[in-house]
Amino acid sequence: MPDSEPARPGRPLAAVPDDTVERDRTPEELLRLTALGREDAFEELYDAFAARVFGLARRVVRDPSQAEEVAQEVFLEIWRRASRYDRTKGSATSWIMTLTHARAVDRVRSAQASTDREIKVAHASTERDVDTVVEAVESNFERRAVQRCLGTLTELQRESITLAYFSGYTYREVAELLTAPLPTIKTRLRDGLIRLRDCLGVTS
Repeated sequence: MPDSEPARPGRPLAAVPDDTVERDRTPEELLRLTALGREDAFEELYDAFAARVFGLARRVVRDPSQAEEVAQEVFLEIWRRASRYDRTKGSATSWIMTLTHARAVDRVRSAQASTDREIKVAHASTERDVDTVVEAVESNFERRAVQRCLGTLTELQRESITLAYFSGYTYREVAELLTAPLPTIKTRLRDGLIRLRDCLGVTS
């Protein structure tokens, strides 16, 4: 198999002997094995995330064919960049969905001259509160500062904020992705945003 490209959806993957296939592997383990060139792990990762990646891409770009292309780009990038995943900075799910959101936004920006209007429309399609802290983060602070302050949060706070406010998920979807009760997610989001506000020096 070429180093630069994984087996793509719709094209049969190379047969893997039964004794090399492990079931019920975590996304983190699948990413680790994918980084080592394991096609069976990449196939399992694709099966686990294809629907969610396509769903988020379509939510942002709005066009099904464009969303399919974004999904292909995402999985190609996962194959190439799996070794860059750092589990100390968040879950594999958060990493994959954040990557998906970034690629989808890039597609919107390259396809439309009025990027601000298109991105606002895409974000408006999700049912979530728009906190003044998030608005300040997106409009007034550099990404480096945001990343630094995100690093001061607990893992659950960081993953919840990343999925809800940077990947476009609703609170309920975040709770399902992180397998945590909805009230817990709401509390962690609120506490995390307060800590972000204090770290970034945002005044309410």
